[in-house]
Amino acid sequence: MTEHLLAVDGLTIAFPSDAGPIQVVKSISFTIGREIVALVGESGSGKSMTGRAIMGLLPRRAEVTANSLSLNGDDLLRLKPSAWNRLRGSGMGLILQDPKFSLNPAHRVGRQVEETLLLHSELSAAERRNSALDMLEKVGLADPARVYASYPAALSGGMGQRVMIAAMLINRPKLIIADEPTSALDQELQDQILTLLRSLTEEFGTSLLLISHDLQQVARYADRVLVMRHGQIVDRLAATSLADAQSAYTRGLWAARPSAATYGSRLPTLGAAGGTA
Repeated sequence: MTEHLLAVDGLTIAFPSDAGPIQVVKSISFTIGREIVALVGESGSGKSMTGRAIMGLLPRRAEVTANSLSLNGDDLLRLKPSAWNRLRGSGMGLILQDPKFSLNPAHRVGRQVEETLLLHSELSAAERRNSALDMLEKVGLADPARVYASYPAALSGGMGQRVMIAAMLINRPKLIIADEPTSALDQELQDQILTLLRSLTEEFGTSLLLISHDLQQVARYADRVLVMRHGQIVDRLAATSLADAQSAYTRGLWAARPSAATYGSRLPTLGAAGGTA
């Protein structure tokens, strides 16, 4: 890719402790163009921390440094709170894994889907409503008007995740970060949601950073894969090449994935060196 929408160079994230700063992300570098890039690895590898650093959503005590961190040429390290407020929702958006914790139970769905337009556009109330209904239809909800008027508690998990996608894409951001967006769903719904995400990001020209631990999923839906371990990127490859990865750690992750063929048998585990045991 020649067009780099997101450029990350030497990103380091540390937290203070009595023994000195503890680095949880260690000088990582990557770029994202108009594509789907998956950031994968075990729990605690630094994937979600990386996504939140890009969004400017880490806690205040986090120490974030980088040689450069930019979105569409804008220096994210120098943004003031007011600039972050303008950027989130228009330049980038974040989809989390469980809509039960992302959607406000006290507000109707329509209000929450429209919120980005209220903050970042000059559309009238009627225009915002029409845009929200159109987006709810685009994400595959069969009765957009009913969902629009509903509270989140009335939605299933799959419907709630579709609402979250609608809310994040309604203002056509340049970059979406999806942090384990399907981990709370069953396999059929996971495939539906990821197919939907891929389709809509292609339609809107939106870049997608997909944070996941599921390599099988990533192989089907991503273009490129960045593999993280202990806060570092240890492998970079095309998603279609995961089954033939050269890195021992990536091969170990691939071998440890569950499948119908391994049902009832013990899966291999990753040893200290990263290979399977």
